[in-house]
Amino acid sequence: MQETPSLALTFLERSQALVDDELKRLLSASPAPSVRLSEAMAYSVLGGGKRIRPALCLAAAQAMGQDITKALVPACAVEAIHAYSLVHDDLPAMDDDNLRRGRPTVHIAFDEATAILAGDALQACAFNWLAQTPSISDRARLSMVAELAVASGQAGMVGGQAIDLESVGKTLTIESLETMHRHKTGALIEASVRLGAMTADPAPGDQLDRLTDYASALGLAFQVQDDLLDIEGDTNVIGKPQGSDLARDKPTYPSLLGIDGAKAHLQTLLDRALAQLDSFGDNAEPLRAIANYIVVRSH
Repeated sequence: MQETPSLALTFLERSQALVDDELKRLLSASPAPSVRLSEAMAYSVLGGGKRIRPALCLAAAQAMGQDITKALVPACAVEAIHAYSLVHDDLPAMDDDNLRRGRPTVHIAFDEATAILAGDALQACAFNWLAQTPSISDRARLSMVAELAVASGQAGMVGGQAIDLESVGKTLTIESLETMHRHKTGALIEASVRLGAMTADPAPGDQLDRLTDYASALGLAFQVQDDLLDIEGDTNVIGKPQGSDLARDKPTYPSLLGIDGAKAHLQTLLDRALAQLDSFGDNAEPLRAIANYIVVRSH
Protein backbone atom coordinates (compact mmCIF):
# COMPACT_ATOMS: atom_id res chain seq x y z
CA MET A 1 0.00 0.00 0.00
CA GLN A 2 1.17 3.51 -0.72
CA GLU A 3 1.82 6.22 1.84
CA THR A 4 -0.98 8.72 2.28
CA PRO A 5 -0.92 10.51 -1.10
CA SER A 6 -0.60 14.27 -1.07
CA LEU A 7 -3.06 14.53 -3.99
CA ALA A 8 -5.71 12.83 -1.87
CA LEU A 9 -5.16 15.21 1.02
CA THR A 10 -5.21 18.22 -1.29
CA PHE A 11 -8.39 17.06 -3.02
CA LEU A 12 -10.05 16.16 0.30
CA GLU A 13 -9.18 19.56 1.76
CA ARG A 14 -10.53 21.34 -1.31
CA SER A 15 -13.67 19.20 -1.30
CA GLN A 16 -14.21 19.77 2.41
CA ALA A 17 -14.00 23.54 2.00
CA LEU A 18 -16.42 23.54 -0.94
CA VAL A 19 -18.87 21.16 0.73
CA ASP A 20 -18.81 22.92 4.10
CA ASP A 21 -19.54 26.27 2.47
CA GLU A 22 -22.38 24.76 0.43
CA LEU A 23 -23.82 22.93 3.45
CA LYS A 24 -23.90 26.20 5.40
CA ARG A 25 -25.64 27.91 2.50
CA LEU A 26 -28.20 25.13 2.09
CA LEU A 27 -28.96 24.93 5.81
CA SER A 28 -29.34 28.69 6.15
CA ALA A 29 -31.68 28.80 3.14
CA SER A 30 -34.33 26.74 4.97
CA PRO A 31 -33.88 27.07 8.74
CA ALA A 32 -36.03 25.07 11.13
CA PRO A 33 -38.60 27.02 13.17
CA SER A 34 -36.92 25.55 16.27
CA VAL A 35 -33.55 27.18 16.99
CA ARG A 36 -32.49 24.14 19.01
CA LEU A 37 -33.25 21.81 16.09
CA SER A 38 -31.31 24.04 13.68
CA GLU A 39 -28.37 24.04 16.07
CA ALA A 40 -28.45 20.25 16.39
CA MET A 41 -28.60 19.80 12.61
CA ALA A 42 -25.62 22.11 12.13
CA TYR A 43 -23.74 20.37 14.95
CA SER A 44 -24.41 17.04 13.23
CA VAL A 45 -23.39 17.88 9.70
CA LEU A 46 -20.80 20.63 10.20
CA GLY A 47 -18.91 19.02 13.07
CA GLY A 48 -15.83 18.00 11.15
CA GLY A 49 -15.26 14.74 9.34
CA LYS A 50 -13.13 13.87 6.33
CA ARG A 51 -15.97 14.36 3.80
CA ILE A 52 -14.82 11.26 1.94
CA ARG A 53 -18.24 10.52 0.47
CA PRO A 54 -18.80 14.00 -0.97
CA ALA A 55 -15.18 14.04 -2.18
CA LEU A 56 -15.85 10.79 -4.03
CA CYS A 57 -18.92 12.40 -5.59
CA LEU A 58 -16.88 15.36 -6.81
CA ALA A 59 -14.01 13.15 -7.97
CA ALA A 60 -16.39 10.91 -9.94
CA ALA A 61 -17.77 13.97 -11.72
CA GLN A 62 -14.21 14.93 -12.66
CA ALA A 63 -13.53 11.39 -13.89
CA MET A 64 -16.46 11.85 -16.27
CA GLY A 65 -15.02 15.13 -17.54
CA GLN A 66 -17.40 17.38 -15.60
CA ASP A 67 -16.68 20.49 -13.55
CA ILE A 68 -16.74 19.26 -9.95
CA THR A 69 -18.96 22.13 -8.84
CA LYS A 70 -21.75 20.55 -10.90
CA ALA A 71 -21.77 17.73 -8.34
CA LEU A 72 -21.63 19.97 -5.27
CA VAL A 73 -25.30 19.76 -4.26
CA PRO A 74 -25.45 15.97 -4.81
CA ALA A 75 -22.30 15.72 -2.68
CA CYS A 76 -24.01 17.68 0.10
CA ALA A 77 -27.07 15.44 -0.16
CA VAL A 78 -24.89 12.38 0.36
CA GLU A 79 -23.20 14.01 3.35
CA ALA A 80 -26.57 14.88 4.90
CA ILE A 81 -27.61 11.22 4.65
CA HIS A 82 -24.29 10.15 6.14
CA ALA A 83 -24.62 12.65 9.00
CA TYR A 84 -28.17 11.55 9.79
CA SER A 85 -27.04 7.91 9.85
CA LEU A 86 -24.26 8.70 12.34
CA VAL A 87 -26.63 10.60 14.62
CA HIS A 88 -29.04 7.66 14.71
CA ASP A 89 -26.29 5.01 14.94
CA ASP A 90 -24.93 6.72 18.06
CA LEU A 91 -28.28 6.65 19.90
CA PRO A 92 -28.70 4.52 23.04
CA ALA A 93 -31.05 2.17 21.20
CA MET A 94 -28.41 1.54 18.53
CA ASP A 95 -24.65 1.67 19.20
CA ASP A 96 -24.98 3.87 22.32
CA ASP A 97 -21.85 5.94 21.65
CA ASN A 98 -20.93 9.08 23.56
CA LEU A 99 -18.13 10.27 21.26
CA ARG A 100 -18.10 11.06 17.54
CA ARG A 101 -15.37 12.91 15.64
CA GLY A 102 -13.76 13.76 18.96
CA ARG A 103 -16.86 15.51 20.31
CA PRO A 104 -19.91 14.45 22.33
CA THR A 105 -22.47 12.74 20.14
CA VAL A 106 -25.61 14.69 19.32
CA HIS A 107 -27.83 13.01 21.91
CA ILE A 108 -25.23 13.85 24.56
CA ALA A 109 -24.65 17.43 23.40
CA PHE A 110 -28.40 18.08 23.11
CA ASP A 111 -30.81 15.30 24.07
CA GLU A 112 -32.07 12.05 22.62
CA ALA A 113 -35.31 13.40 21.16
CA THR A 114 -33.54 16.34 19.49
CA ALA A 115 -30.96 13.95 18.03
CA ILE A 116 -33.69 11.82 16.49
CA LEU A 117 -35.39 14.87 15.00
CA ALA A 118 -32.09 16.29 13.70
CA GLY A 119 -31.39 13.03 11.90
CA ASP A 120 -34.91 12.93 10.47
CA ALA A 121 -34.61 16.50 9.23
CA LEU A 122 -31.20 15.95 7.61
CA GLN A 123 -32.57 12.96 5.73
CA ALA A 124 -35.43 15.06 4.37
CA CYS A 125 -33.01 17.87 3.48
CA ALA A 126 -30.91 15.50 1.41
CA PHE A 127 -33.75 14.67 -0.97
CA ASN A 128 -35.03 18.24 -1.08
CA TRP A 129 -31.59 19.54 -2.04
CA LEU A 130 -31.08 16.81 -4.61
CA ALA A 131 -34.49 17.37 -6.21
CA GLN A 132 -33.61 21.04 -6.73
CA THR A 133 -30.01 20.61 -7.92
CA PRO A 134 -29.28 23.42 -10.39
CA SER A 135 -27.62 22.82 -13.77
CA ILE A 136 -28.76 19.18 -13.88
CA SER A 137 -31.65 18.00 -16.04
CA ASP A 138 -34.96 16.88 -14.58
CA ARG A 139 -34.26 13.35 -15.83
CA ALA A 140 -30.89 13.19 -14.10
CA ARG A 141 -32.27 14.66 -10.87
CA LEU A 142 -35.03 12.05 -10.77
CA SER A 143 -32.48 9.28 -11.31
CA MET A 144 -30.28 10.71 -8.55
CA VAL A 145 -33.17 10.89 -6.07
CA ALA A 146 -34.05 7.25 -6.78
CA GLU A 147 -30.39 6.24 -6.53
CA LEU A 148 -29.92 7.87 -3.12
CA ALA A 149 -33.25 6.57 -1.81
CA VAL A 150 -32.35 2.96 -2.60
CA ALA A 151 -28.81 3.33 -1.24
CA SER A 152 -29.95 4.86 2.05
CA GLY A 153 -33.07 2.76 2.69
CA GLN A 154 -33.95 -0.80 3.56
CA ALA A 155 -32.23 -2.16 0.45
CA GLY A 156 -29.04 -0.29 1.34
CA MET A 157 -27.62 1.44 4.40
CA VAL A 158 -30.58 0.95 6.77
CA GLY A 159 -30.86 -2.70 5.79
CA GLY A 160 -27.17 -3.18 6.51
CA GLN A 161 -27.52 -1.52 9.89
CA ALA A 162 -30.36 -3.88 10.72
CA ILE A 163 -28.16 -6.87 9.86
CA ASP A 164 -25.39 -5.36 12.00
CA LEU A 165 -27.66 -5.09 15.05
CA GLU A 166 -28.91 -8.64 14.50
CA SER A 167 -25.34 -9.99 14.24
CA VAL A 168 -23.98 -8.86 17.62
CA GLY A 169 -22.59 -11.88 19.44
CA LYS A 170 -22.95 -14.13 16.41
CA THR A 171 -20.26 -15.75 14.28
CA LEU A 172 -20.64 -14.78 10.64
CA THR A 173 -18.99 -16.18 7.55
CA ILE A 174 -16.86 -13.77 5.53
CA GLU A 175 -19.59 -13.86 2.87
CA SER A 176 -22.25 -12.81 5.40
CA LEU A 177 -20.00 -10.10 6.78
CA GLU A 178 -19.43 -8.66 3.31
CA THR A 179 -23.15 -8.78 2.55
CA MET A 180 -23.74 -6.68 5.68
CA HIS A 181 -21.05 -4.15 4.81
CA ARG A 182 -22.01 -3.88 1.13
CA HIS A 183 -25.28 -2.52 2.47
CA LYS A 184 -24.32 -0.70 5.66
CA THR A 185 -21.19 1.09 4.39
CA GLY A 186 -20.81 0.26 0.72
CA ALA A 187 -24.22 1.34 -0.55
CA LEU A 188 -23.72 5.01 0.31
CA ILE A 189 -20.16 5.00 -1.03
CA GLU A 190 -21.44 3.52 -4.29
CA ALA A 191 -24.18 6.15 -4.43
CA SER A 192 -21.62 8.90 -3.85
CA VAL A 193 -19.61 7.80 -6.88
CA ARG A 194 -22.63 7.11 -9.05
CA LEU A 195 -24.26 10.47 -8.30
CA GLY A 196 -21.06 12.24 -9.29
CA ALA A 197 -20.85 10.23 -12.49
CA MET A 198 -24.48 10.94 -13.29
CA THR A 199 -23.71 14.65 -13.63
CA ALA A 200 -22.55 13.61 -17.11
CA ASP A 201 -26.05 13.42 -18.53
CA PRO A 202 -26.38 10.78 -19.82
CA ALA A 203 -23.54 8.86 -18.19
CA PRO A 204 -22.23 6.15 -20.56
CA GLY A 205 -23.27 2.78 -19.17
CA ASP A 206 -19.88 1.11 -19.46
CA GLN A 207 -18.16 3.94 -17.61
CA LEU A 208 -20.85 3.99 -14.92
CA ASP A 209 -20.45 0.23 -14.47
CA ARG A 210 -16.69 0.52 -13.99
CA LEU A 211 -17.08 3.35 -11.47
CA THR A 212 -19.70 1.29 -9.64
CA ASP A 213 -17.29 -1.66 -9.43
CA TYR A 214 -14.58 0.71 -8.16
CA ALA A 215 -16.93 2.02 -5.48
CA SER A 216 -18.10 -1.48 -4.51
CA ALA A 217 -14.54 -2.64 -3.79
CA LEU A 218 -13.71 0.66 -2.11
CA GLY A 219 -16.73 0.45 0.19
CA LEU A 220 -15.53 -2.89 1.54
CA ALA A 221 -11.96 -1.61 1.83
CA PHE A 222 -13.24 1.34 3.87
CA GLN A 223 -14.89 -1.03 6.32
CA VAL A 224 -11.86 -3.31 6.60
CA GLN A 225 -9.72 -0.31 7.53
CA ASP A 226 -12.37 0.85 10.02
CA ASP A 227 -12.27 -2.59 11.66
CA LEU A 228 -8.48 -2.48 11.84
CA LEU A 229 -8.55 1.01 13.34
CA ASP A 230 -10.94 -0.21 16.03
CA ILE A 231 -8.13 -2.53 17.15
CA GLU A 232 -4.99 -0.59 16.28
CA GLY A 233 -6.21 3.00 16.37
CA ASP A 234 -5.93 5.67 19.06
CA THR A 235 -9.17 7.06 20.50
CA ASN A 236 -7.74 10.59 20.35
CA VAL A 237 -6.99 10.13 16.64
CA ILE A 238 -9.96 8.12 15.39
CA GLY A 239 -12.41 10.36 17.27
CA LYS A 240 -14.42 7.54 18.83
CA PRO A 241 -13.68 4.97 21.53
CA GLN A 242 -11.01 2.48 20.43
CA GLY A 243 -12.10 -1.12 20.87
CA SER A 244 -15.82 -0.34 20.80
CA ASP A 245 -16.61 -3.09 18.26
CA LEU A 246 -14.69 -5.64 20.32
CA ALA A 247 -16.49 -4.54 23.49
CA ARG A 248 -19.87 -5.09 21.80
CA ASP A 249 -18.81 -8.49 20.42
CA LYS A 250 -19.53 -7.30 16.87
CA PRO A 251 -18.31 -9.42 13.93
CA THR A 252 -15.38 -7.77 12.12
CA TYR A 253 -12.83 -8.61 9.43
CA PRO A 254 -9.99 -9.08 11.94
CA SER A 255 -12.16 -11.36 14.09
CA LEU A 256 -12.77 -13.61 11.07
CA LEU A 257 -9.51 -13.27 9.15
CA GLY A 258 -7.03 -12.20 11.81
CA ILE A 259 -5.18 -8.89 11.58
CA ASP A 260 -2.73 -10.07 8.89
CA GLY A 261 -5.54 -11.68 6.90
CA ALA A 262 -7.62 -8.50 7.11
CA LYS A 263 -4.68 -6.44 5.87
CA ALA A 264 -4.13 -8.82 2.95
CA HIS A 265 -7.83 -8.61 2.07
CA LEU A 266 -7.62 -4.83 2.25
CA GLN A 267 -4.81 -4.85 -0.34
CA THR A 268 -6.83 -7.15 -2.63
CA LEU A 269 -9.82 -4.80 -2.47
CA LEU A 270 -7.63 -1.78 -3.19
CA ASP A 271 -6.11 -3.48 -6.25
CA ARG A 272 -9.61 -4.41 -7.46
CA ALA A 273 -10.84 -0.82 -7.09
CA LEU A 274 -7.87 0.75 -8.86
CA ALA A 275 -8.08 -1.67 -11.78
CA GLN A 276 -11.53 -0.28 -12.65
CA LEU A 277 -10.03 3.18 -13.29
CA ASP A 278 -7.49 2.15 -15.95
CA SER A 279 -9.55 3.51 -18.85
CA PHE A 280 -10.30 6.92 -17.29
CA GLY A 281 -6.86 8.47 -17.64
CA ASP A 282 -5.72 11.48 -15.68
CA ASN A 283 -9.27 12.63 -14.90
CA ALA A 284 -9.52 9.76 -12.40
CA GLU A 285 -6.39 10.68 -10.43
CA PRO A 286 -8.42 12.01 -7.46
CA LEU A 287 -10.37 8.72 -7.32
CA ARG A 288 -7.09 6.77 -7.31
CA ALA A 289 -5.62 9.01 -4.63
CA ILE A 290 -8.70 8.76 -2.40
CA ALA A 291 -8.65 4.96 -2.66
CA ASN A 292 -5.02 4.88 -1.55
CA TYR A 293 -5.79 7.30 1.26
CA ILE A 294 -8.68 5.22 2.56
CA VAL A 295 -6.48 2.18 3.18
CA VAL A 296 -3.74 4.07 5.05
CA ARG A 297 -5.83 6.60 7.00
CA SER A 298 -5.44 6.75 10.76
CA HIS A 299 -8.98 8.01 11.50
